[in-house]
Amino acid sequence: MTEDVFTALADPTRRRVLDLLAEHGHGTATSLAAELPVSRPAVIKHLAVLDRAGLVAARRHGREVRYVVCSAPLQETAAWMARLAASWDERLETIRALAEES
Repeated sequence: MTEDVFTALADPTRRRVLDLLAEHGHGTATSLAAELPVSRPAVIKHLAVLDRAGLVAARRHGREVRYVVCSAPLQETAAWMARLAASWDERLETIRALAEES
């Protein structure tokens, strides 16, 4: 998990790109741009951010570059967030118990 994952996920367009790739199994910059309110060059920039974060992988098929979702960074980030949430739940439970003792 890196800051790059959070940076990539912070943008709603990039989250939508991930959603589209997950729905279709793969996509090109052109096919993604057809479903988004942004230009193909903008989609390419978003894909570059997702690629740096390890959230997508590019595979060349002839003249096309197809992108697919890489779920490992998402799973690592979700696991980290779950551990963090569990830690806070324990702390809050301790505070609640102490407050009820008073």
